[in-house]
Amino acid sequence: MKKRFLILLSIAMLGIYTSCTDDLNTEPITQLTLEELLASDPNAVEGLVARLYASYALTGPSGPGSSDIVSPDAGEGAFLRAIINLQDFTADAMKNRWGDDGLDQLTTTSNWDRNNKFFRLFYDRAYYTIPQCNNFLQALDIADFPDEENIVAETRFLRALAYYNVIDVFGKGVLATEMNFGQSEPLQEATRLELFNYVESELLAIEPVIRTTSSYGRANRYVVDMLLAKLYINAEVYTGTPRWDDAATYVNKIINEGGYSLDSNFVRIFSSDNNSSPEIIFPLLAESLTSQSYGNTTYIVNGSLSADTMPLAQFGASGGWTGHRTTKAWYGLFGNSAADLGSSSDVRASLFWTTGHNYEMNDYREWTDGFPSTKFRNTASDGSGNPVEFSSTDFPFYRLSDVYLMYAELAIRGAAGTAMNDALTYVNNVRTRSNADAVGMSDLTLDFIIDERARELNLEGMRRSDLIRFNKFTGGNYLWPWKGGTAGGTAISDDYKLFPIPATALQANPNLTQNPGY
Repeated sequence: MKKRFLILLSIAMLGIYTSCTDDLNTEPITQLTLEELLASDPNAVEGLVARLYASYALTGPSGPGSSDIVSPDAGEGAFLRAIINLQDFTADAMKNRWGDDGLDQLTTTSNWDRNNKFFRLFYDRAYYTIPQCNNFLQALDIADFPDEENIVAETRFLRALAYYNVIDVFGKGVLATEMNFGQSEPLQEATRLELFNYVESELLAIEPVIRTTSSYGRANRYVVDMLLAKLYINAEVYTGTPRWDDAATYVNKIINEGGYSLDSNFVRIFSSDNNSSPEIIFPLLAESLTSQSYGNTTYIVNGSLSADTMPLAQFGASGGWTGHRTTKAWYGLFGNSAADLGSSSDVRASLFWTTGHNYEMNDYREWTDGFPSTKFRNTASDGSGNPVEFSSTDFPFYRLSDVYLMYAELAIRGAAGTAMNDALTYVNNVRTRSNADAVGMSDLTLDFIIDERARELNLEGMRRSDLIRFNKFTGGNYLWPWKGGTAGGTAISDDYKLFPIPATALQANPNLTQNPGY
């Protein structure tokens, strides 16, 4: 007798929606087998897949106040909000002034502990998404439906993406798959290498079969290639063994086969009409009416604005949260004063609000210390748009300029399949697109690349990982404002290359052990 798997569509499981932007108040269907679901609605599988994608873009199935995971503030449980908190606030460029419930620990890169709720929320989000994918894959195995191979591949990609972030942030966890889904006994701890090998094997398995093209917001072969490239470029950090050549293989595939191109308008990539950008490889979707969230780009846009010093409507927001500012570790790469930024020809230098703000961040709790970033906004790239509460700007999770800078880094590191002449071309394509001066071959060093990645990619959820890969995150050879809890920055322990395993995870599974130093 064929085993029947129930799709339990509740807040703790999978909701059904016809697209990522459908009304989040749609009533869920409960207690239906996949066969019954498909019989009543042939498009149901697409809706279920959309709900899996929504785990990366939204907080829950019933609007901005709902949450898939236990969170006192629904918005704080969002994947993107966690990425910004853990990747950008802990690094050199971005600081937050609120200081509530452990946010000070992140923004000063100091005193991290297992009880910080932001570590728990990120861990819980990953281990919410993974079982949802496992449950869906288990159910898909017992039904026939259109485009089955591709949908299975997409689901495995979304699961691999969650595991990749566990590898990067915590360094270990448990390996839950559809094969042990529902197991009552606590799973054994999986090492960073075991998780790395699993994610690598999953991505290599789906890369040849997933479609080369997809609808906007869905994964395709080049999105998979991007995650493989990220996995391999960080392999020395994750496993102790460099994999530069493998990273270059997939970077080259994206460049040569993907069909993406740099957007001639840098500002459009971070505006509400960025769905038309030819540069974005994989976005996390946002919409101000039907996909409202306090955790998607609303967090970046509204969090970086304040009516005290800034014209909110100019950036498409009806409210400012007076929270996020940048430090001179970012805008200092464009000049030594606000006047320098204002006179720079580099478009990227203009995306800071300097009026009423101080160049030096002597007090990260003081709103006027440091420059708010206006890189993300909720207006169209031509400045049009009415101010609203929630952002409609998609988050460019993967984009081509990152790929070009990865290529240049790999060429400098001597990866097979790369050439320094091509690296110089790609770097200058990125720079001249923003009206920055072209550079010469002698400028192409690893120090230049990590700075160019800051100029181009800060506030895009990867800065901490970049600094770790370049050996600039821990220790004292690179200091930034408020690193280690002091205004001028101080050295921090190598233990900070990983976050502590949350206390709740340790209590729930006695097989988990704490990371060193915590």
